[in-house]
Amino acid sequence: MGDALIGLTAAIVGVAGTLSAPVLSQRLMGRVQREQFERQQEVEEAQWIREQQVAELDRRRDCYTSVNAVFRKYRTHLMNFLWLVHKGEVTPEAREVVEEARRTHHAAFAEAQLIASPPVLIELDGMTTALSETYRRTMCLEEGRPDPDGSFDEIRADFQRLWLRWEGMRDVMRADLGVAPGS
Repeated sequence: MGDALIGLTAAIVGVAGTLSAPVLSQRLMGRVQREQFERQQEVEEAQWIREQQVAELDRRRDCYTSVNAVFRKYRTHLMNFLWLVHKGEVTPEAREVVEEARRTHHAAFAEAQLIASPPVLIELDGMTTALSETYRRTMCLEEGRPDPDGSFDEIRADFQRLWLRWEGMRDVMRADLGVAPGS
């Protein structure tokens, strides 16, 4: 009877193993596939985040390049206008050149307000305020009602300060983009 019981037990275990193998195999395969799917999702999410970061960096770089060029152009046209005021050679066309540069500056600044990082925005605000004050002082001089400290030479010194401020603004932009200042 002992041998028959052992044989029967071995047969039952064998049949149970044979019947349960596909179920266990399927569950194991399901777990492996789920883990692979989760890893793939993590990889895709990390790639999407990287792509978003690159796109954001590109967007900021394009914005900073544009606003930098527009600020320089406005500063240059305003400085040229100051020289025309000094020489008494202001024309409506010269004034329109300054006004067009000013409008372009305002548009670029408005776009930058939506894109720039907080440290860059602080610099842009300061630069815009300084440019606006220099514009106001230049126009007052041109209209014959200069500020008490609004002579040609004093306003010209403002442009030197604007240049230094522009260099600081540029360094903050470069740092925001991960580029070493002055390189």
